[in-house]
Amino acid sequence: MKVIILAGGVGSRLAEETLVKPKPMIEIGDRPILWHIMQHYSAYGFNEFYVALGYKGDVIKKYFLDFYAMASDLTIDMYDGKVSQHDGARPAWKVHLINTGLDTHTGGRVKRLLPLIGQETFMLTYGDGVSTVDIHDLLDFHRRHGKLVTLTAVRPLARFGQLDICDGKVAGFQEKPQTIEGWINGGFMVMEPEVCNYIGGDETDLAREPMEQLAAEGQLMAYQHEGFWQCMDTLRDKELLEKLWQSGNPPWKTW
Repeated sequence: MKVIILAGGVGSRLAEETLVKPKPMIEIGDRPILWHIMQHYSAYGFNEFYVALGYKGDVIKKYFLDFYAMASDLTIDMYDGKVSQHDGARPAWKVHLINTGLDTHTGGRVKRLLPLIGQETFMLTYGDGVSTVDIHDLLDFHRRHGKLVTLTAVRPLARFGQLDICDGKVAGFQEKPQTIEGWINGGFMVMEPEVCNYIGGDETDLAREPMEQLAAEGQLMAYQHEGFWQCMDTLRDKELLEKLWQSGNPPWKTW
């Protein structure tokens, strides 16, 4: 099954980083968050990716063109220019890097890619969020209900810590607990090709008209994920993910 990753947005709330690179190329550890997302899908056996490019898409292209050279030891014959690679990571990925337009919205990017996907079920996520979503369980859920779209509903971490108060006294603190109310769309979606009929064109925001219409027709289901999920929307989010990675046991590392 093919996986679409939306990687064309500007990422204006991370302008410190996105002036020179697209948001999916911002690194957690020494790897772009896009790589972390792909590793997660690959751990469940899904290795064919369609990356929807837009803003600074050339940076993503260069990363994958140079992937083996940068991840391997090299021997370079300076006489004839031949390069031999030694060892290094060799993920079994097929990566399609498709320009979907600089100003195209998320729905438009999906619609541009659908002719390449063909008439088959596909997966879709955003290029800025990691999680512990069980992809096999998500897919089973989608197949059981038989509707057109499944999104993964998550409860994000609270932005601030929480006070435990008893009779006016502070009894303790909780460091940024998972919110107990308010599910949001965390990406990690499964879709049928008929979703194309719900998307107008380049100006369509996937999260608005298409999702609203699908919901109104009873064709949108939510896979409720209680585990870890975190997007990288701000510098604060990036610092949190970096801290978790440096701990040596980041929760989303399922590979």
